[in-house]
Amino acid sequence: MRRIALGNRGDHPGLVVYVTVGDPDMDTSRRIVIAAIDAGADVVELGVPFSDPVADGPVIQRASERALKNGTSVKDVLRLAGEVRGERPQAGLLIFSYLNPLLRMGLKAFADGAKAAGVDGALVTDLPIEEAHEYMKLMSERELATVFLAAPTSTDQRVKLIAQASTGFIYAVSRTGVTGAQASMADDAHRLVKRIKKASKLPVAVGFGVSTPEHFREVGHYADAVVVGSAIMKLVEESGKESPARVAEFIQRLKA
Repeated sequence: MRRIALGNRGDHPGLVVYVTVGDPDMDTSRRIVIAAIDAGADVVELGVPFSDPVADGPVIQRASERALKNGTSVKDVLRLAGEVRGERPQAGLLIFSYLNPLLRMGLKAFADGAKAAGVDGALVTDLPIEEAHEYMKLMSERELATVFLAAPTSTDQRVKLIAQASTGFIYAVSRTGVTGAQASMADDAHRLVKRIKKASKLPVAVGFGVSTPEHFREVGHYADAVVVGSAIMKLVEESGKESPARVAEFIQRLKA
């Protein structure tokens, strides 16, 4: 299984960028992903739009609505992943989805499609580990990484189970609630990462609310990577087809 490279370099952690595929359209999404990779993103999460994204704040909810109006499907996301893999062979690529779209496609068909597209793995945000056995088996058989989320409310026992189920990296949710930019990072994130590090040697990425260079540096002191999503999709919402350049500039400022 190809390890997802998220090495921490002191106050310069790895960077995971989330993009809702299909917003504002498929061609612009491809250009956004390429721009993000070229600007320094270590991993890009290719978001499958969903009609009820309960873990996401208003920015990504609106992005999903626009992508769904364009008819974007799981197959479209996998097709884009294959195109990006062909253009940027070394990039880290992860499918980010809620469970329902994958069940509609069929878990085996999804795993086969993900393997064929050349992605590194997937994160299914609302799939509890207690119900993930079939999914994990299908992904493992195809040497695809599984990423699960741990929250500040997760017990130590649950953190251990999440660590055992994850094979790519572990996504540490910085706070309770939904995704979206915030003024400062919660202390909960630091405490959660410490607990995860006791249970696993996998890289830990912190997400939900990371939106400024200050957040980026702060998280770099205790985690291996940061995940930036809502701040990226806000730029897409504001700039439309011109957003690839703005996304690249934003990432460069984060990592400067």
